[in-house]
Amino acid sequence: MIYALILLAQEGEKPAPEPDPFLRMLPMLVLMMAAFYFLLIRPQRRREREQREMLFKTLKKNDEVLTSGGIIGIVANIKDDNEVTLKLDESSNVRIRILRTSIVRILTPKDQGSPAATDAVKAGPPPAK
Repeated sequence: MIYALILLAQEGEKPAPEPDPFLRMLPMLVLMMAAFYFLLIRPQRRREREQREMLFKTLKKNDEVLTSGGIIGIVANIKDDNEVTLKLDESSNVRIRILRTSIVRILTPKDQGSPAATDAVKAGPPPAK
């Protein structure tokens, strides 16, 4: 028994236990999740909000729009909250019904080209010398 007490007395202080590996990784995980949120989730939500606002607040009759299928038309009628009628051709009165969510953007005159560019196209090629 005396030997046991002598051994315990010689043992001295024990080193502190190593922290849990999960606790050491926790700050890195939090940092990665924050970066993921600010680089991916937040910008996507902002784009979705702007798209929804464009479709439901600023879309009106006679706006020229581009659909997700690449069709360019003029809004002829907005029915309910889901359906839009597009006028594709004035001369033959071609119209199609589409879902409001298939509209990608509202085209403005600057999207279609500057007035100088459209005037040059109408005028044709320059005369030969």
